[in-house]
Amino acid sequence: MKRETLKTIWQMGWKITLGSAIFALGFDLFLEPNNLNVGGMSGLAMILRELLGFGQIGVITMLLNVPLFVLGAKKLGRKFLFGSLSGMLLSSVFIDLFAFIPAPKTEILLDSLYGGILVGLGIGLVFLSGGTTGGSDIAARLLRRRFRSASLGKVMLAIDLFIITLTGIVFHDLSKTLYSALPLAASSFVMDQLLYGLDHSTVALIISEHYQTVSEQIGTRLDRGATVLEGSGSYTGSPRPVLMSAVRQKELPELKASLEIINRTASGLITDIDRNYKALMKEHCCSH
Repeated sequence: MKRETLKTIWQMGWKITLGSAIFALGFDLFLEPNNLNVGGMSGLAMILRELLGFGQIGVITMLLNVPLFVLGAKKLGRKFLFGSLSGMLLSSVFIDLFAFIPAPKTEILLDSLYGGILVGLGIGLVFLSGGTTGGSDIAARLLRRRFRSASLGKVMLAIDLFIITLTGIVFHDLSKTLYSALPLAASSFVMDQLLYGLDHSTVALIISEHYQTVSEQIGTRLDRGATVLEGSGSYTGSPRPVLMSAVRQKELPELKASLEIINRTASGLITDIDRNYKALMKEHCCSH
């Protein structure tokens, strides 16, 4: 097995393991004792356990995910499913494992806040690895293939809102639904900060005679696509293909290393997508 493959597995592995553990702690210590959830298969499993009167949430979560993984096996890609399967199995095991830890006795509002923060932090780490904890994320991706006009975020939100609404109905307490909206909002905020606040996207414009080889390296080493733009030298007028690729900030060192190996004379321009987008939106809003 190549060193790069082992490095990739290690980077995915520790994020999925740590993220799944943090997610399970937030769920077991703060949400489940108060019959609160943030949607997803773990929330649905909590509802089913209440209806059935028996069972462990982790085991029920795994059983609920089986048909989703079967449906998504051929449609969502091997890497995504591997990361999601790892996240689902680990989070389910940790949920049952940490269920024996005594929950702190605090007010329900504090439980909602702390539970949402830990769940968002845990899921965010798993998402950074390229995987998920299974459940509603896979369901949303499958549904979006049928309903193309709906965004992935809106589909996931609709599924989670449906599950937390069921929580109030099954537990015969509407306040459970209202309180569950708090950890859902908190977890979404923490995830956004972790995924987008710490991991800005950049656009790389690369000029190289070996642009085809560079494009292949971007695809194989970074798992990213690239677009070939038609350019020309201002002095000679000769055609100069330009590669454009959107990569994450943390992937830039590997991209630069690939360029140096292929062609030391290659030149490139790096620009921040998020910063330019915010500046463009600010200029657009101020001009109206």
